Amino acid sequence: MKIIIGLGNPGTEYQNTRHNTGVMLVDRIYKTKFMNYEYGFRRKKDIYVYESDDLVLVKTASIFMNESGRIIREVLGNRSWELGDLYLAHDDLDIKLGEYKIQLGVGPKEHNGLKSVEQALGTDKFWRVRIGIDNRDQKIRAGMGGEDYVLQKFFPEEKEIINETVDRAITEIFQK
Repeated sequence: MKIIIGLGNPGTEYQNTRHNTGVMLVDRIYKTKFMNYEYGFRRKKDIYVYESDDLVLVKTASIFMNESGRIIREVLGNRSWELGDLYLAHDDLDIKLGEYKIQLGVGPKEHNGLKSVEQALGTDKFWRVRIGIDNRDQKIRAGMGGEDYVLQKFFPEEKEIINETVDRAITEIFQK
């Protein structure tokens, strides 16, 4: 059983922003693997969930990135599961656009969404699907903080790169 949670922010104003890369990954899994199935995502309080026999996909309905620990409490609840089955997909400013890393217990230097998840779980020993979003040159980096940058939408050429990166990450997740 794999539980894949895509971190991001709710609402149309955040769709296709760098901070919603985790949600993009979950949506892409659903569209490529399950879209022809009768049932889609169901809303459970503050999250959307898709469940099959061996996979649970989760994304936010109304929980913001910095409160991502609430997603953990809602989706896992009293469910029997192993931490080794949990994959959190998220944006990572420490990794260049077009690159990704899937690592157990290793994450970016600063990411409030992950801090919230670690606090909710009481551990950092879960899989992180770290999707690189940094495409800033020195000039842009000096003039814009990371908090503003992650809330910007991808440019069309960046969107193409991120889609290819997400596809590679999905392939690796399902090989584990």
